[in-house]
Amino acid sequence: MNTGRIAEQIERLAGPVALDLGLELVQVQYRRDGGVKVEDCKRLSRELGDVLDVEDPIPTPYRLEVSSPGLDRPLVKPEDFQRFAGQRIVLQTEAPISGRKKFTGELVGLRDGVVLIEVDGTRYEIEQAGIATANLVPDIGGLTS
Repeated sequence: MNTGRIAEQIERLAGPVALDLGLELVQVQYRRDGGVKVEDCKRLSRELGDVLDVEDPIPTPYRLEVSSPGLDRPLVKPEDFQRFAGQRIVLQTEAPISGRKKFTGELVGLRDGVVLIEVDGTRYEIEQAGIATANLVPDIGGLTS
């Protein structure tokens, strides 16, 4: 079965459910990309829970929550800034750089601990250590937020 037909079937099934909840279904996309699945998160949660029970590193009650990073995936490790080069990101710095703290543009990459981002034709070089947050900007059907 092709992905277009699957998306159509899901849309046909999900539309009435969304309407019953007072919501509007805008778009359905189906990709077979082998990403993180709910079952993967459940399995990690169970196995990690067992390890935490044995090692007991947390002295107070806690709730373990495992999830996929989502469409606006946070970029944290150096590998993230290399892996997602060419993608649109939003980045906030701890201190102002050129009078601003928020940068939205194309991630060029990472070189020697410096994140390179192109914003409206200007390339900025930002020390990774000075980044407060960095996230992918979701591309939903060719529209970016």
